Amino acid sequence: MSKRIITINRMYGSNGRMIGKALAEEMGIGFYDRELIEMASNQKQVPLHQFAEVDEKRPSPWGFPIDNELQIGVDRYPIPMNDVLFGIQREIILSLSDKEDCVIVGRCANHVLSGNNILRVFIYAPFDTRVKTVMGRLDREEKSARKLVKRMDKERRAYYEFFTDQKWLDMGQYDLCIDSSKFSQEEIVQILKEAAEKK
Repeated sequence: MSKRIITINRMYGSNGRMIGKALAEEMGIGFYDRELIEMASNQKQVPLHQFAEVDEKRPSPWGFPIDNELQIGVDRYPIPMNDVLFGIQREIILSLSDKEDCVIVGRCANHVLSGNNILRVFIYAPFDTRVKTVMGRLDREEKSARKLVKRMDKERRAYYEFFTDQKWLDMGQYDLCIDSSKFSQEEIVQILKEAAEKK
C-alpha cells in the first residue's frame, strides 16, 4: 500500500526545513532531511563527513578524489561521491515511501518518487527576506549572508538540474508553491496539512 509523502524543495533561507519539520510534527509522521545523510552513512559505513561534503551538490567537472571503494564502478571507472550518495539516498527515499508516511526535504525526492499520494511542494521567498533570515540564523553580516544565499541557491539548482534533467524553478513540477514571507509558519503548516489530506 502506498504511503502519503510530502516532498519539499526550498530556496536557501526560505525556512523550508523548519516548515517541513513542523509539518511532520503536526501530522505525526516521519521527517527526513539531513537524516538521509546519516542513514546513508550508517548503511554503507562511509564516514558522515565524506557524505556531508557532497550532499546536495553536483559532481565537479574538474575531477574528484576517490575516498571509498564505493566510488569504483562495475566497469572500474571512478564515480564521484556525489553520484554514490545520490544513488544511496534514492534507494532510501524509495524504501521510506513504501514503509511510512513522511516529509522529505530536498534530495530530488519529488523527482525520485511518483504516484498520486505524493504532494510536491516548493518553498520560496524574496531574496532580501532570505538574506535577513540567514543573517539572524547564522549571525552573519549582510554582505556575507547575501553571498551565502546566492551560493547555496546556485548549488541546489545545479544539483537538482544535474540529477533530474529538470529546471529547479519550473513550478510546473510542483503541486504547491508557497512564498514563506507571506504567511506565518503555522499558517503554512496548516495549508500543507490540508493539501496533503486532500491529495
